[in-house]
Amino acid sequence: MEITYTEEKSFTQNQIEELFLSVNWVSGKYPARLFKALKNSSTVITAWDGKAGEKLVGLARVLDDSEMTSYIHYVLVNPKYQGKGIASKMIEMIKEKYRNFLYINVMPGDKNNASFYQKHGFKIMEKGCAMQIVNYGM
Repeated sequence: MEITYTEEKSFTQNQIEELFLSVNWVSGKYPARLFKALKNSSTVITAWDGKAGEKLVGLARVLDDSEMTSYIHYVLVNPKYQGKGIASKMIEMIKEKYRNFLYINVMPGDKNNASFYQKHGFKIMEKGCAMQIVNYGM
């Protein structure tokens, strides 16, 4: 398997939709909005399988303020490609790119994923509390 990584936003709306739906994320149900959001994001790292005809197999998205704080918003890998180090590679690329920022934050959507981020040096905030307003499905 030959996986290549890029920060070029050269994906299509259909590729994005397919990837997000492969992991059953609700964002995939809004492909036009998701595509626009990714195109306007600070950083999007994509992972591609060249042997599968340049198939989009992974994606990580970061939002930042250009100086101090960055937020990892998405890290996802197609289930057929999980366990091959793709997510870890994207996290390491993010850590390198944002190494001079004061904070690199992540809020895993599932508590079970906290250990993955801890393996990459992230720490659970002692006094922090994730909060959210959900505006879909009403």
